[in-house]
Amino acid sequence: MTIRVLLADDQALLRSAFRVLVDSEPDMEVVGEASDGAEAARLAAEHRPDVVLMDIRMPGTDGLAATRLISADPDLAHVRVVILTTFEVDDYVVQSLRAGASGFLGKGSEPEELLSAIRVAAGGEALLSPSATKGLIARFLAQDGTAEERDPARAEELDALTVREREVLVQVAGGHSNDEIAERLTVSPLTVKTHVNRAMAKLGARDRAQLVVIAYESGLVRPRVD
Repeated sequence: MTIRVLLADDQALLRSAFRVLVDSEPDMEVVGEASDGAEAARLAAEHRPDVVLMDIRMPGTDGLAATRLISADPDLAHVRVVILTTFEVDDYVVQSLRAGASGFLGKGSEPEELLSAIRVAAGGEALLSPSATKGLIARFLAQDGTAEERDPARAEELDALTVREREVLVQVAGGHSNDEIAERLTVSPLTVKTHVNRAMAKLGARDRAQLVVIAYESGLVRPRVD
């Protein structure tokens, strides 16, 4: 199956470089290019890509607003947005995750990393490094107050989870892979995957990235600044 990719960046030269790279892969194709967020949202609705590579800073409608528009459209529930940013530690990045992005990637990444990111996102996985998950998200959410002041609606949603699903959610919020969680909880990776999928279904999360945000917003995981 060919992964359909939409490119959104205000720099034409960079879009061209991304297009050459993506189109060189036998399992990928670029279906459109956008120079701003409004165009990205329009083209996403028109072409229904699997993955949108979204620059976060663009004139007019930026990548954050475009991500919200795409995530809010039920017809685009399958579309995964990967934020492209110059710096990994960026408050905008976490706001994008809250808006529905599946993860982020630095513009200075190697070509192989970019291609891998597209495949990871298309597969429904979260593109979050453990360092970003443990540090960046916790630090950003800590600005909102203590865990006791978190969104009560989010906390109530957790009532639908089993004890084991909560345990797995805590591990996901820590940035651990299914294999790592399986080792920590002494279960099989397949069992972990099942718990993760059930948690996503019960909480209405698009992917693992959204599970991480829910875990912090609900107060299940307490923000910590190292």
